[in-house]
Amino acid sequence: MDTVKHTGKILTNNLWKLSWRMSWPIIMAMVFYGLNTVFDAILVGVFIGKKALAAVVVAYPLVSLTMGIGSLIGVGAGAILSIAIGENDAEKMSGILGNVNFLSLLLSIAYLLLAVLTGKRILAFMGAEGEILALAFTYFQHTLYGVFFWIYGFAVNMVIRAEGKMKLAAIIMGGGLLINVLLSYILIDIAKIGVAGAAWGSNMGMLLYGICGCCYFRSRFVSYTSNPLSLHCDKHILRQIITLGMAALIMVLMSLLQAVAVFRSVARHGTAIDLAVYGASYRVYTLLMMPIAGFMRALQPVVGINYGARRFKRTVDAFLIFVILSTVCILPIWFIISLYAEPILTRMMPGELLNPQQYQNFRILLLATPIIPFLFMTMTLYPAIGKGAPAIVLAIIRQLIFYIPAMLILPAIFGISSIYIASTVIEYIVAGIALVMVICTCRKINKT
Repeated sequence: MDTVKHTGKILTNNLWKLSWRMSWPIIMAMVFYGLNTVFDAILVGVFIGKKALAAVVVAYPLVSLTMGIGSLIGVGAGAILSIAIGENDAEKMSGILGNVNFLSLLLSIAYLLLAVLTGKRILAFMGAEGEILALAFTYFQHTLYGVFFWIYGFAVNMVIRAEGKMKLAAIIMGGGLLINVLLSYILIDIAKIGVAGAAWGSNMGMLLYGICGCCYFRSRFVSYTSNPLSLHCDKHILRQIITLGMAALIMVLMSLLQAVAVFRSVARHGTAIDLAVYGASYRVYTLLMMPIAGFMRALQPVVGINYGARRFKRTVDAFLIFVILSTVCILPIWFIISLYAEPILTRMMPGELLNPQQYQNFRILLLATPIIPFLFMTMTLYPAIGKGAPAIVLAIIRQLIFYIPAMLILPAIFGISSIYIASTVIEYIVAGIALVMVICTCRKINKT
């Protein structure tokens, strides 16, 4: 599909139909991604044990920093690409990929050096000790072999989505996740190499992301001039990528700091089972967020291309429609998971006798679900229209101002349950702040 025809659909098609057509492929892929994290937890918990599950839970936020770096590059480059498509700026489109490659390589090296020098100390600071620390460090070490593929794979997949090629991006994600699950099972249960098997399953899945992305950009199906093997260092484009994608990285960084606070609190005031329960609960919660994340990814090119083409009313309408659709989509799923909270949590931790309060804490964590679609779409809106600062402010308010102090202080006073309660309350407070910001922004866009 050539650029004009593809862009024309995003600029003129009925927004309700367009939003669903753009969203459902990536929703499926994001759901599979969420299922993958749950399956990983099940495989580790069932075939290795609860200490291994706790170790992977502790290490995963540190590993996910690579995805945050990939998101920094992908969100920033994707926003630039979508707006350039709307503006029909061929020169800007053709220069993006070389800068993506340069930034992926540079940040992979920086992350690798930092991880090698400080990884074990960070895991220990997060509350891991003894056997759990040893297992967590083993898992983390083996993920380091795939650092570039984690960062580059995520980045190029987001660039493909920014072009509006949601089905292709979803197929690549699905293939990578399938490889991940199959290899993790083989390496954990058959080859018996423990938590290293889970790490290598993930590495191979991300390798497939990168290979497929590179092959696509070399094909005739890409709708602009691209060279996937190029390497450019355009300071202006790099600055734009970093500015527009910074909120995505800050969210991951702040989540890492939040995880440090949570794990230290649980390690100090709870048990290894409490740590495993929190990890299992949060993975299911993450799975619940995946359909919303699918709508969020689809929103970015729709908003960016329309904004670049100066269709400002359509930009605002698209945002509102995506908020409504994502909310309506997630509510039934939320209800079902809340209804079957006990069997879901029990299945992830076989052999463990959980108490009623742990099941109740899981349900409390899920109570934030109805407001999450609005927050996700808001965090996408600002980079998509070339304004990274408001998204950065929201990310810092959410994590640094509210989450981290709450996670460090409340458990010492009110116990482990306060972690779950505070998480839900904070989401609603941040949503109120975001609502005021969005109303002001939409009014300015409409006036323009």
